[in-house]
Amino acid sequence: MKTIDIKIKVNGVERNLSVASNQLLVNLLRGELNLIGTKDACGSGECGACTVIVNGKSVLSCLTLACECDGAVITTIEGLASEENKLHPIQEAFMEAGAVQCGFCTPGMILSAKYLLDTTPSPSEEQIQEGLAGNICRCTGYKKIFDAVKIAAKALDNK
Repeated sequence: MKTIDIKIKVNGVERNLSVASNQLLVNLLRGELNLIGTKDACGSGECGACTVIVNGKSVLSCLTLACECDGAVITTIEGLASEENKLHPIQEAFMEAGAVQCGFCTPGMILSAKYLLDTTPSPSEEQIQEGLAGNICRCTGYKKIFDAVKIAAKALDNK
């Protein structure tokens, strides 16, 4: 298998890696970098559990080749907390709203919410629903998740 040398910055840490030409980003993050918050679920881009942020955009890591990320800045759920391990306001909002059940979808949901709030700081209910449409949660009716995004939007607006 052909390998490709890439340079990426993951959660603020620069890394030089050799990756197989067919290696998926989700497998690189979980298997080689031990960032297991990124979930490997459907493998077909249907559930959103593997969502990460690459160069400021929401990306499904199960559909993204690692070699396509050469030069990229990547944020996973592990990268949201501050250096002092203080939770990000979105993570705090999910806890406050009780939007975490089994937790499997939560990392992807939070990163999709981050992308939404980065691009639309005060989203409407419809924009929140649209922004999280690519993420599936099997435990909730989504109301608490949408409430968490509203709480986070207010918290981020006050910073």
